[in-house]
Amino acid sequence: MGVGESVAPAVARAVRVVRDSGLPNRTDAMFTSVEGEWDEVMDVVKRAVEAAGEGAPRVSLVLKADIREGVTDGLTSKVEAVEAELRGD
Repeated sequence: MGVGESVAPAVARAVRVVRDSGLPNRTDAMFTSVEGEWDEVMDVVKRAVEAAGEGAPRVSLVLKADIREGVTDGLTSKVEAVEAELRGD
């Protein structure tokens, strides 16, 4: 924030950190979701915020965690469950 109208360059820097992490992730128009163990995800979040903030006086972060023991591939399986409902499966 505070570096012009478009935040695309800052967001791209942050998303690059997420993608380079190797963790499962998905980016849409408003958010980037990351899946993994707490410590590894928090490390990626920290580095992404630092990358986004390069040259900016302010960074805004929205963080939501869904912590559920034993669940993996939630990025895909949650969407698949909704799509199945929409199809009437």
